[in-house]
Amino acid sequence: MASAETVTTSESSNGKAAQSRGPALGFRSAERESTVGPLEIQGALPEWLEGSLLRTGPAKWEVGSRSMRHWFDGLAMLHRFSFAGGSATYASRFLESKAYRAASEKGEISYSEFATDPCRSLFQRAFSAFSPKLTDNANVNLTKLGERFIAMTETPIPVEFDAETLATVGVAYDVPGTLTTAHPHLDRASGGMLNYSARLGPRNQYRFFLLSPESERPQVIARRSVREPAYMHSFGLSERWIVLAEFPFVVNPLRLALSGRPYIENYRWKPGLGTRFTLIDRATGEASGPFETDPFFGFHHVNAYERGGEVVVDICVFPDAGIIEDLYLERLRAGKPVAKPELRRFRITPDAGSVSHELAATDGFDLPRINYGLCNERPYRYAWGVGWGASGWLERVVKADLESGETRTWAEDGCFPGEPVFVAAPEKRGEDDGVLLSIVLDSARESSFLLVLDATNLQEVARATVPEAIPFGFHGQFAPG
Repeated sequence: MASAETVTTSESSNGKAAQSRGPALGFRSAERESTVGPLEIQGALPEWLEGSLLRTGPAKWEVGSRSMRHWFDGLAMLHRFSFAGGSATYASRFLESKAYRAASEKGEISYSEFATDPCRSLFQRAFSAFSPKLTDNANVNLTKLGERFIAMTETPIPVEFDAETLATVGVAYDVPGTLTTAHPHLDRASGGMLNYSARLGPRNQYRFFLLSPESERPQVIARRSVREPAYMHSFGLSERWIVLAEFPFVVNPLRLALSGRPYIENYRWKPGLGTRFTLIDRATGEASGPFETDPFFGFHHVNAYERGGEVVVDICVFPDAGIIEDLYLERLRAGKPVAKPELRRFRITPDAGSVSHELAATDGFDLPRINYGLCNERPYRYAWGVGWGASGWLERVVKADLESGETRTWAEDGCFPGEPVFVAAPEKRGEDDGVLLSIVLDSARESSFLLVLDATNLQEVARATVPEAIPFGFHGQFAPG
């Protein structure tokens, strides 16, 4: 078992094989669903760890004679690690979306994905501008809303599923827009969900909406007009403000409708626009800003909060949008390195109309997590994520102390961890009192394991081995039992 301090590497006789095989194994399509258990466990799972880690992610890129082009395009698979009495089980099941059913029945890619478009005639492309065939391939994230579990992507078709069987239920709710994010926030007051959408058309709008736990129709609480919408993967939330960060990666909606190119290939990097922050009052919907700063690109907000007349916004950022090009499958399967992010802290001073920024941690990472129950919207100290290694891919679990800027990491030779989900201990004493759960690909053994780390020091607590390689996914959450 590996321990952690700065970077800890576990040496083994098959280290060279692990390095030669590398992360490409994580982009091999899954061909079957699984039910496995009890899993072989090294170490001991905490007795208090009761419930399920639920995740979604791309898992099948080949359909018929064609392959999807980008990591983000793969057909979604749901995963569940369940814990009870110190034991663990694993199950996986494809999300039976319209896109998945069409691919299975026709043997071809039938819906446009992030960077993959079905072969269509000019007439079909023009017609799709007026009657778009949007994918419901919800492979990015999932959340719990009331008693419902919902898988999401960036198209406005969230899909409800059964958390026990992983069976697909159907469309979860209506989204008031053409595009959306798969990173909603909890509205503490109502128990509902806050999210963003973009409505594209003659008059483009950013829209923020609130969905109550039992509703299928959200309430739009704020609107903002925009000429060229920016690519938006997530947004920030403080106790007073919705934080809109517009990176200069923008799209002309007419190009999106008529170019015939896959969705993301219609966006253009325009660094001259800079990064623009807008603060939207959650109570009134009124906007302040935009507050402009240097050009960056990012997928994931970490947290936002207010302190001393400032709004502090932490985001994992890249110098430009080239990371999207880096994540095409041809590059990933060839072992090409990808751009590395940094954790940057933006300080917005509304009264002065200004924004400044600084590095927030000495070691960059992405797929960030915090103690959401305690710290979302509020001042916080710790964040966890996954960081890059010598292979040019995600090789380390990283913990950042945002007061000191120092980081601590876990790593093991030939192993590639996914997003570390924080689970608070029942008698929590501090912000980081709990464990992290991460699905790790062991490239030497061509299998995966569920890694359990002490969130305070990243020491390994246990691992539960799955006798198969789980494709690299994105996001999920822990559902207490």
